[in-house]
This record gives sequence, structure tokens and C-alpha cells, in this order.
Amino acid sequence: MSKHRLGGQTIKLKNPPCILSRATIVGKKEGEGPLGEFFDMVLQDDYFGENSWEKAECRMYQEAARLAISKAGKQAQDINYLFGGDLLNQIITANYAARSLSIPFFGLYGACSTLTESMSLASIAISGEYADLALCVTSSHFCTAERQYRYPLEMGNQRPPTAQWTVTGAGAFLLSNDDKSPYITYITTGKVIDYGITDTNNMGAAMAPAAAASIKAHFEDTRQGPDAYDLIVTGDLGSFGRELAIDLLKKDGYDISDRLIDCGCEIYSREQDVHAGASGCGCSAVVFGAYILKNMEEGRYKRILLLSTGALLSTTSIQQGESIPGIAHGIVIDMDRG
Repeated sequence: MSKHRLGGQTIKLKNPPCILSRATIVGKKEGEGPLGEFFDMVLQDDYFGENSWEKAECRMYQEAARLAISKAGKQAQDINYLFGGDLLNQIITANYAARSLSIPFFGLYGACSTLTESMSLASIAISGEYADLALCVTSSHFCTAERQYRYPLEMGNQRPPTAQWTVTGAGAFLLSNDDKSPYITYITTGKVIDYGITDTNNMGAAMAPAAAASIKAHFEDTRQGPDAYDLIVTGDLGSFGRELAIDLLKKDGYDISDRLIDCGCEIYSREQDVHAGASGCGCSAVVFGAYILKNMEEGRYKRILLLSTGALLSTTSIQQGESIPGIAHGIVIDMDRG
């Protein structure tokens, strides 16, 4: 076994990369929520000056990427790799944005787990000395996701209590081999877990078993428990999925109830009526990038475990009666290099 592997799913990075810069862009609804003051840009028009929602999402993706690069005082030609994806068929947002950015590109699809998937792969590239700078970008848009995965907005369908609201937002993170906190020190790669959930309006239940499985694997591989972290952060389980993940881990002997927060439960207020919370590739990206990292930099948290969570469904698989598999990839963000 490689000397940097820990157990079955985790690696300790030999040369931990740092998060050199980041940028977040959100829609109007997200800007009206409790975290509105922390985002770099809040759109007042979900079309973002474009003539379709898909083009608007692509522009958000590009602008977030460019802003993260400029914040670090870099230019696009300085970046070795772009790792990124989105929720749409053939990851068209990421593909068309990469066309404009002109950076060597790895297109990824992990549904809403794409943020930590991209950051995992970028971290491996930098730690292995195959790259100096790698950009990770993900996005989602309420209108594009609803049209693809559920129903046209014009139909005005009733949403059940377990339904979640797809975040309109994009987050970009520039990783570097610089010696500057915060660092990414560990990676736990998730397995696809399927508990037979078939309801597309109950994504939290589909993803919670994968989140619980990855957290358990991380604890076992690293021989550390919940007390090693100030926060454990999941991507978009929502209120129902968060409680389910807590219950599943309690059965395995781990109580994370006092330190688990879910990005999907943080970005909107109760008064905004999003039912079970938020979802989408952009959810963990903008909450982590704008809010959680700021709290780390201000000294409130020193070490967190971040797991973006994904429901690996497609419209075709659902129409053919398939269940919804889930996945969750974990990364440790540490103010000390270790």
C-alpha cells in the first residue's frame, strides 16, 4: 500500500495545497438570505443579462473563475488545470465556460458532490507536484435544474415538504502549492451508496447514507473521531437528510449532532419557504467559499471536514424506474499544514 494511503478510502497529502483565493456569485434569492453579506456578487436578475438561464449559469461560472484568478493576482495562462462541473446534461455549463477560459480542463460530474470531487483531484495534482496552480469551479441554477430534473417552472407544481431549492450560484477556488493557510490535508473518496430511494423530491434521504458512510470511513481510516473537528460540513442534505445522517452515524457509534452543519440548511432563512433547504452544485461551493472559510480565517474554526453530497440520478434513469444512488467526497480543511 502507498505510504500516503490510510485505510480503504483516505489519503494524507504529502504536500498539502492551500486555498489561495476563492470567489462566490449568487442569485437574488440567495443574496436575500442570512449569508447575503458574505458573497462577492449578488445578481439582481437570474438571467444575468443573457437570453437563457443556461447562458446565465455559464456566465456565472466564468465570472466566478475569473474573479478567483484575479484575487490571487494571477492570469488564466498561469493556471495549470481547471477541474469543474455542473448539473446539466453533458456538463454544458463547465464545458462552455472552459471554452472561454482557455485553461487545460478536466470536466467532472459528481452531481452536487462535484465541489469536493474537484478539490480532491486538484489537491492530488498539486501534492504530487504535477501542478502549481489548479482552479476548481462548480455552479448550479434553480431554473436550469428544475427544468431538467423536475418540471417546467411554468407548470407551478406543488412542492412536498421534503423538496429542496436548487441554489443559483457559482463558486471558484484557486489551489496552490504556496505555504499559506488554509490547507487541504486529507481526502476521503466516497463510494456510491444506494438505499433504494426513488423520490426525486427527497434528495436528502438519497444522499444521507452516502454522507454517513464517507464520514464513518474517514473516522476509521484516520483513527480520529468527531472531536478532531470544529465542524463537520455536508453539502446539501437539507433538514431531513441531516437528521438521517446523524441517526445513521449514531448506530455506528459516532455522535456528530453537536458539530454537523449542512450548507443546505444555512443559505436560506425559514421565512424564504424553501421547505427542506437548499441543494445544487453551487450550494456547498458558495456557503463554504463565502461563509465557512471566512470564519476559519477569523479564527472561529481551525479544522473542518467538508463533504459535498451528490444524488447520481438522471431523467432517463428515473423514467426507467431506477433508484437514486448517492455519493459524498470528504476533504479536511486545516489552518495548520500538519
